[in-house]
Amino acid sequence: MKIAYFSVTGQVRRFVKKLDLPSFEITDFSQSDVDDSFILVVPTYEPDITYPADEFLEDYSDKCRGILGSGNRNFGDEFVYTAKDLAKKYNLPMLYSFEFNGTQEDVANVLEIITKIK
Repeated sequence: MKIAYFSVTGQVRRFVKKLDLPSFEITDFSQSDVDDSFILVVPTYEPDITYPADEFLEDYSDKCRGILGSGNRNFGDEFVYTAKDLAKKYNLPMLYSFEFNGTQEDVANVLEIITKIK
């Protein structure tokens, strides 16, 4: 399973690298990257910052198997709201949420989730 991601500060990019799976950043991808299904990982920011993730899903949501969200738990109810909003808008499952660049436990949990999706 490929991992597509959008990263603003590098937190999401660091998390994706910990997964050690084929991945691509949606701001720099080729058509061959989206030939197969993928899981999208996004940070939590206002829509005017995360619009590339929304635009990417407009074209490729049919290949997306679910969304992972990164955020800060200090946001309270707004924790990972970008991922939740995209999941709702494109009728995709919200697979997992983690704080900042995730822990080793988050990595293990996500890898387990991915094996169930395949």
